[in-house]
Amino acid sequence: MLKSTIQAEFSSNEVEVTSYATPNVTGYFEVSVNDQLVHSKKNGDGYVDSEKKLAKIFDSITKALG
Repeated sequence: MLKSTIQAEFSSNEVEVTSYATPNVTGYFEVSVNDQLVHSKKNGDGYVDSEKKLAKIFDSITKALG
């Protein structure tokens, strides 16, 4: 659902959203803009479970798009 929310707001040609489950943790979720990582659960940005966190990702995407 989060992936589709981001893709509905931004072009999939510019924004790449990847996610995958893992056996030991709750999975990974990463967002990149033109190959620049703007959010990574794996690298400590955390699980996106609130509108505030989603807004932070949207702001990061917008900033990276210029």
